[in-house]
Amino acid sequence: MAPNDARPDEPANPPPPDASIDHNAALEYWNSIPNTVDGMLGGYPHITKIDLQGSANFLSKLRRQHQYHTSPQSPALPAAAIPLVPRVVDCGAGIGRITKGFLVNVGAKVDVVEPVKKFTDELLATPIPASGDLSAKVGAVGEVFNLGLQDWTPAAGAYNLIWNQWCVGHLTDAQLVAYLRRCKESLAVAPPESGEGREEQAAFQGAWIVVKENMSTHPKGEDDYDELDNSVTRTDAKFRSLFKEAGLKLVATEVQKGFPKVLCPVRIYALQAE
Repeated sequence: MAPNDARPDEPANPPPPDASIDHNAALEYWNSIPNTVDGMLGGYPHITKIDLQGSANFLSKLRRQHQYHTSPQSPALPAAAIPLVPRVVDCGAGIGRITKGFLVNVGAKVDVVEPVKKFTDELLATPIPASGDLSAKVGAVGEVFNLGLQDWTPAAGAYNLIWNQWCVGHLTDAQLVAYLRRCKESLAVAPPESGEGREEQAAFQGAWIVVKENMSTHPKGEDDYDELDNSVTRTDAKFRSLFKEAGLKLVATEVQKGFPKVLCPVRIYALQAE
């Protein structure tokens, strides 16, 4: 077959993988999934502890880095002494696995964005797990938005942390860029470094968008469409391109360690406005 020949059943210029995303079909799929950790993690509930610890370690390093840049003369705070940030949001939260297992230890108020109402009903019905450390600061679940990310517009300057995990694959490339631009406008803004804002500047805890997602293992190095849940698994290069298009700069990234090799590699990105 010549290089420019196409098989009869293959279009010469096939549509991009994200063109197949169907929000209604995705919603129907997730409504068929049980309200359990096993359901949220596709039959791999045992990875939740490794996942949450990896996320906590990543964010702790990010916050220590912020503390060093804003107060280089101050001694580094131990993880347990780092104060809660005012407001966090868990996007694509499901039943609150990340909300209650991690983010309540980060933010005083943790909002939730999740289109499947039976998942948020489960989230609200179950208590936040008790911490073994009685002195640990623990936040609370805040507002619940039963919306898809493509339909959610966060308030300007509202959040210190916008956490997105295993959810942005349900957005087309164009929708993801538009969504990230809205998130960028919703990041809390540091007070001025001089004048009356100096003390507030020193107390500012930083603000980031975090994206934690599977990486495509497509043999041709392309994005990969999943017919089961109507989502796209993107390449690292595609993510970086879309972040740039959204006006975001990458401040930290790493690959999640400790997952079974049968799963896709998972990468976590921390982003701020350029």
